Amino acid sequence: MYPTEVTEHCRKDLTDAGVTELRTPAEVDDAVNKGGTTLVVINSVCGCAAGNARPAVKLAIQHTKRPDRLTTVFAGVDQEATARTRSYLSDFRPSSPSIALFKDGRPVFMLERFQIEGRGPDEIAWDIIDAFDAHC
Repeated sequence: MYPTEVTEHCRKDLTDAGVTELRTPAEVDDAVNKGGTTLVVINSVCGCAAGNARPAVKLAIQHTKRPDRLTTVFAGVDQEATARTRSYLSDFRPSSPSIALFKDGRPVFMLERFQIEGRGPDEIAWDIIDAFDAHC
């Protein structure tokens, strides 16, 4: 687990933008299975999360079409919630950061770390926005 002084600003970066933290497996189950669409950001302390993924999410959620729920789990901190999220994403290798969109309990879009690294927030945001347009 990472120390709070390292993770708190990473958490707040998303929660201050209106993204809800999921800290338990039950919260993940509820959000993903509620019906409709749910964005889940698997947050992390790495540089590509700070420099690319979180800024991209904050840009994308400003779009007029967006999911019913905006959520996040924190890899390396909320381990059980992250594991539950990844159980819904079993077709993908575990990676953080990563960004998934669920529709009616099933993943319909996934950006893995390798698709985030080396790309700017604007590029990543457009991928997310395209998923919102297609599924929300």
